Amino acid sequence: MTDTADLYDTHGDRLQVAAPLFQDFGGAARFSGEIATVKVFEDNTRVRSMLETQGAGRVLVIDGGGSLRCALVGDQIGALAAGNGWSGLVVYGCIRDSQQLGELPIGIKALAACPAKSVKRGEGQTQIGVLFADIRFVPGHYLWADPDGIVTATSALT
Repeated sequence: MTDTADLYDTHGDRLQVAAPLFQDFGGAARFSGEIATVKVFEDNTRVRSMLETQGAGRVLVIDGGGSLRCALVGDQIGALAAGNGWSGLVVYGCIRDSQQLGELPIGIKALAACPAKSVKRGEGQTQIGVLFADIRFVPGHYLWADPDGIVTATSALT
């Protein structure tokens, strides 16, 4: 995978660059793929249902409204994502079980860790454009992430 800084140097006019809000929690420092989205608030039911499907190398972008009150991804959901072939997760919210997530072969970026679990009401939306970290994440667009940050583009770059 090409580094985000190198992608920016070559294709900066075609990229959106996310505000540097995220910490790395997964076992893979770099990940990329086509974007899928979930928009939820303190309820991870739809996150799990999306990750129960085959990821085929995609990245699930989770708009959790920036809530720091509970986690949307823990070790079980992380293992489900890795097992179903998702490349990575970007969580605009919290994770938990950070040590276990760090041992999984998947990239995970999130705002913070929090031990509290989310509610299970089945609320939220999937596969819609979401806006946070100063950029719009659109299903079907592409995302690259590494320790330097997150960039997106409307199509795969070569």
